[in-house]
Amino acid sequence: MEITLKGDKEFDEIPSLKTKCLRINLNENIYGTFAEIGAGQETVRQFFRAGGGSGTIAKAMSAYDKAFSDAIYGIEDDKRYVTEARLRKMLDHEIGLVEKRLIRDEHPNKMFFAYANTVATIDFAKKFKGHGWVGLKYQVDPKQEYNEIVLHLRFKENDARLQQETLGILGTNLIYGAFYKYNEPKKLLRYLYDHLDKDQVEIDTINFAGPIFEDVDNRLMSLQLVKNGMTDAVMFAPDGNNVLPARVLYKKNILTLRGSFRPVTKVNMDMYKKSYDMFIKENKVDLDNTQVIFEITLSNLRAEGEIDEQDFMDRAKLLCSLGQTVLISNFQEYYKLVEYFSQYTKNRMGLAMGVNNLVDIFDEKYYRHLSGGILEAFGKLFFKDLRVYLYPMKNDDGTITNSENLKVHPRMKELYKFFKYNGKVVDITDFDDTILTIFSRTVLKAISDGKEGWEEMLPPGVSKLIKEKSLFGCETEQVHLEE
Repeated sequence: MEITLKGDKEFDEIPSLKTKCLRINLNENIYGTFAEIGAGQETVRQFFRAGGGSGTIAKAMSAYDKAFSDAIYGIEDDKRYVTEARLRKMLDHEIGLVEKRLIRDEHPNKMFFAYANTVATIDFAKKFKGHGWVGLKYQVDPKQEYNEIVLHLRFKENDARLQQETLGILGTNLIYGAFYKYNEPKKLLRYLYDHLDKDQVEIDTINFAGPIFEDVDNRLMSLQLVKNGMTDAVMFAPDGNNVLPARVLYKKNILTLRGSFRPVTKVNMDMYKKSYDMFIKENKVDLDNTQVIFEITLSNLRAEGEIDEQDFMDRAKLLCSLGQTVLISNFQEYYKLVEYFSQYTKNRMGLAMGVNNLVDIFDEKYYRHLSGGILEAFGKLFFKDLRVYLYPMKNDDGTITNSENLKVHPRMKELYKFFKYNGKVVDITDFDDTILTIFSRTVLKAISDGKEGWEEMLPPGVSKLIKEKSLFGCETEQVHLEE
């Protein structure tokens, strides 16, 4: 019997890597293959070293040579190897071989699996730190269809050997969590970092599929990645599905709108359309290579200190329904957002924002943590090929505030003039004067209070979606009465 002492607190005990591998190895029904490309065979090594691997490992392989890899898995259309498409081909191919070579009638209780990764570690010049795709296709019941967990990682360490070891630990955590923690997907995510630090590796995309994950919303799982500090930002395509940010942003001209979008209003869409029209007319902007991003910061998703996940879902659904790409980030300051985009592109970027947002940018209190203060932040923000498109604000007396008459702190006045003079801040002049008094908070309050008329403040189709899906506290019963 285990001894407990007065004052002991309960906590999650993290099994060692050997314990995790041994538990799987000693289960006579878990059986499958390991296929690893690009960073050694670090995951399967953990299972070999734990002992008892002959009952679990059907095959371990690593097709390093491109010709061998192409002969086994086929040639990708883009001729690349570290891609999600490549990983899925590996998983399907290896599971197919297991099913073909192990007759199910002779192994009725076996739960087959295929673990695969395709990875590029840090280059010799240490310029690119490396990234990779990791996945598992597996059963928890021999009579069920296969389940899948696929994730993308970015290495943060500056040594290839350390990256290889990190990959081996992450792979072990994934396999163990998939078999023994699948009933708690949110916890499974956190367990991926057992024996790892977030300074070692970043997971920026993850997707679950299969019968045991039928109730899992991959968008919410992505939100957990940001919430848990596993990544700085996650992205959703217009179809509502998770998408790898690098795939969307690579070498693109990027126009970004930040907001609460709670809900998205006519003002938001007018700002988007007018800033987009201006952005694509810039000299260095290619219309066919331009990406618009609607960004919501994590700080805007918090309610009473905790993230309101349903609130997040409502915003994401609305924006995606309008055909927009959505980014959820933990960047409170704009310069961090621009730095993030700069990882993927050196092309021109644009930020569309309201007057109040620009005034906040010139508030020194947001930059006290920087050794160079606001000058350091502005160097990072405006050093890049960036332009701010400023949407005006209507005052109580009917006057308009724009870049020509907005007021910043006296100490910031000359700094603001510098950026204004150099064309870094430009006004959106062709705006709709009749909608300037619409605010998301006003619409939200009207919805929650059951008042009428809020539908007119939203873009076409949005109010219908809010009613049909009962978003933002809109009661379905009330909607039926109104209709």
